[in-house]
Amino acid sequence: MKSRILYTKPSITEREVAYATDAAANGWGDRCYDYVNRFETAFASHLDVAHAISTSSCTGALHMGLAALGVGPGDEVILADTNWTASAAPIVHLGAKPVFVDVLADSWCIDPEKAEAAITPRTKAIMAVHIYGNLCDMDALLAIGARHNIPIVEDAAEALGSEWKGRKAGSLGAFGAFSFHGTKTVTTGEGGMFVTSDDKLYERVLTLSNHGRARGQKKQFWPDEIGFKYKMSNLQAAIGLAQIERVNELVDRKREIFYAYKAQLSGMNSVAMNPEPDGTKNGFWMPTVVFAPETGVTREKLQGAFAAENIDARVFFWPLSSLPPFNDQPGNTVAYDLPGRAMNLPSYHEMTNDEIDRVVQVLRDCMAA
Repeated sequence: MKSRILYTKPSITEREVAYATDAAANGWGDRCYDYVNRFETAFASHLDVAHAISTSSCTGALHMGLAALGVGPGDEVILADTNWTASAAPIVHLGAKPVFVDVLADSWCIDPEKAEAAITPRTKAIMAVHIYGNLCDMDALLAIGARHNIPIVEDAAEALGSEWKGRKAGSLGAFGAFSFHGTKTVTTGEGGMFVTSDDKLYERVLTLSNHGRARGQKKQFWPDEIGFKYKMSNLQAAIGLAQIERVNELVDRKREIFYAYKAQLSGMNSVAMNPEPDGTKNGFWMPTVVFAPETGVTREKLQGAFAAENIDARVFFWPLSSLPPFNDQPGNTVAYDLPGRAMNLPSYHEMTNDEIDRVVQVLRDCMAA
């Protein structure tokens, strides 16, 4: 049998092992936050933002950020229907309603016109989720936010390494949230990061992140309110620090793999891939192919073909509104159409050219069949 090609796995070097070993051996007592502090500082510096707070997940970062903006029962948050449930779950946890709108056919990200049309007096925020490394139209969204006095928040879980006109994804909105799940370009196994350059918002989330204990509170074990417990451990942060010190290498490799696929598929005009518009940079977290309807290539056909070649196949996100917790929104026609003819491609750091060739051959065979 041919060797297994995984769709993703982390790149772990001696640096990560050394930092994690030091954290395990020495990162206790008055050093229990050493790597956390270093990771947050390095991450904020990389993004060129004022503040970063490490979290146990991107979901936790979104939950606290939305709570800090005052999102609560009866409110609405607008986001794209093409998303993973982690983007919507914090909205529901806060008692608010996620309002799903359609996506653009080229970027698979939120359609700004549809987002603006969905605004009501109950709209508390618009969430820009950068899917698979693809960037939302931040100029359009920020302009909408300014016109309606509504904050734009960025779920950049999948967009580390992506840039919008010289500014890094996650740094443009009221706040950004990142994921360091084991599948991500930079990983801590599980984990996330809240980032912002808004001093007041930072202080609010900092208080919420520590069980409601405000910084500077003199009384020990004195919370002023009910907060959250979404902290990252020092051990995880040690790995994260090593990873963010290698971030350019990790992103560059993602881009190399994407463009290796792109070069081989360039003659297949009926296959679209992640876009990279002028003035932007795509971190290409997950190279993705979308087959034109007339090809007859379906998700199920692709899954079967990849399985036969011992290659992991990861399906495109289902529309959130099609899932059991939510109500169908079939009017979001693009979001409903895309998943049936799309697939994410393997793109781990150590992937070889021969493995890329194997993946491409499956795609070619599907087209020819």
